[in-house]
Amino acid sequence: MKIIYRDGTTAECPKEEELEVLRHSAAHIMAQAIKRLYPHADFGYGPATEKGFYYDVDLGDTKLTDEDLQKIEAEMRKIVKENLPIKPFILPRNEAIALMEERGARYKVEHIGDLPEDEIISFYKQGDYIDMCTGPHLCYTKALKAFRITQQSGAYWKNDKKNKMLTRINGVAFRTQEELDEYVKLLEEAERRDHRKIGKEMNLFMFSDEGPGFPFFLPRGMQLKNALIDYWREIHTRAGYVEVSTPIILNRRLWETSGHWDHYKDNMYSTTIDDETFCVKPMNCPGGVMVYRSSMHSYRELPMRVGELGLVHRHELKGALHGLFRVRCFTQDDAHIFMRRDQITDEIINVVNLINEVYTKFGFEYFVELSTRPEDSMGSDEDWEAATEGLKNALEMLNLPYVINEGDGAFYGPKIDFHLRDCLGRTWQCGTIQLDFQMPLNFGLEYVDNDGTKKQPIMIHRVCYGSIERFIGILTEHFAGKYPAWLAPLQVKILTLPGIDTSFAEELNETLKAKGIRCELDLRNEKIGYKVREARQVDRVPYMLILGANEVESKTVSVRDRDTDQTTNMSVEAFVDMITEKVKNRV
Repeated sequence: MKIIYRDGTTAECPKEEELEVLRHSAAHIMAQAIKRLYPHADFGYGPATEKGFYYDVDLGDTKLTDEDLQKIEAEMRKIVKENLPIKPFILPRNEAIALMEERGARYKVEHIGDLPEDEIISFYKQGDYIDMCTGPHLCYTKALKAFRITQQSGAYWKNDKKNKMLTRINGVAFRTQEELDEYVKLLEEAERRDHRKIGKEMNLFMFSDEGPGFPFFLPRGMQLKNALIDYWREIHTRAGYVEVSTPIILNRRLWETSGHWDHYKDNMYSTTIDDETFCVKPMNCPGGVMVYRSSMHSYRELPMRVGELGLVHRHELKGALHGLFRVRCFTQDDAHIFMRRDQITDEIINVVNLINEVYTKFGFEYFVELSTRPEDSMGSDEDWEAATEGLKNALEMLNLPYVINEGDGAFYGPKIDFHLRDCLGRTWQCGTIQLDFQMPLNFGLEYVDNDGTKKQPIMIHRVCYGSIERFIGILTEHFAGKYPAWLAPLQVKILTLPGIDTSFAEELNETLKAKGIRCELDLRNEKIGYKVREARQVDRVPYMLILGANEVESKTVSVRDRDTDQTTNMSVEAFVDMITEKVKNRV
């Protein structure tokens, strides 16, 4: 595949750069199609992305429909068929501004103003369309063979909510039609597994216009959430953690000391109490620090492993909200470990092993990133170097492969991020381990060492699930709502045939509930086939107990397995033993 650079030279595209060049060129072709159909369109940014491309467009009062997106895609195909050459050129800064002003490209003019004075201003032209870009690009439009427009959404210019909301039009592009077809199949499967759709079908959670981004958990959803919390508490108790709860609202002074006010205030909610500013917590860590600081500690008490299922609130832009994946209120399964310097490596290893146990339980593969010091950080070079080396040493002792993510650490310390991979191959950043020298320093945390002197402890921030709400969304799509029996919000549904005596069914329901099994009874006068389909396909219940005249007479149950669709007759005692064993072992 030949590409053309902004200096006009052409070359074979390196294999690893092909998709990015294809997708960036696709963004330009889409912009040209939009400009043909909507001459008043003004363009912001149009980059390539991991799976495709997008362009942010100011369309004035024009609102696009799905049919309009299809028209844009059809126009793109015309441009591809025209096989227009894509040619670069470079202009001095004043001429570049004049060209963009002449073409009514207000956002490009502003973009030029944001560039350094010595920046080379380059453009690419295809037919009558000109776009400011550094390239490289395809040499001809016909080289773009496999693409599709997928959706539209809103996006603020420069990602700043103070600026105008633009229309973001997304698309995907691949080397071949076969690759595109495979991706479309994946999209269709992802749509089938959409946690918002499944959550509604299974009555797990809901959202309301009265609280955008604030999820409501329904009774079945709370069963699921509590099952995850019970598992969390069990493994943390075994690992030597204690649990605390800290206030949701705390004085602004606390957040200034922690550094969150300077680094995170735009994402925080605040209120005024007794003429003072208080903040709704976006993180649990300052509260955990206050718990540690409430009394003096000895070196013998360290490490102190303190867990908290804390409800946090963060301001997310309305256009970024997405089911349980991006909310404004969620439960963070936090823990903070206070330790001596000589305990750093062992504690990190312990946390990695704990997170590995959790992800293995759900059948997730994962990979690890080590994120280093960002530009907007606190603390000395020496502390950052020591913290980063501590994380590296632990990973290397575990023989755990990792990649470096330069500059993406927290403002108070480097971190290890765990990216899990679901059944569709998508990755999700969930678990994290952050090593922090700064917050103990800012809050004056101390412990009495064995020589009687006071020392500063080191702090680990870590989560396993990350956000319980988001993790539920991930699990829902990973399992397509068919949770394993131990996790399922409804584990058993008792289905009666029409016309039978229901006393045995009612007695069985009470027996199962007494054993701690999450069970419901369906006595409706409906055909059994309809009941089974609803329980299996909508409620996604692991086990359906079908009761007819024979079962009532013999006091047995016909067990329909959701996953195999096979039916087995067994005694009540045998079924109870089977399911309680599965729940106990969490399989």
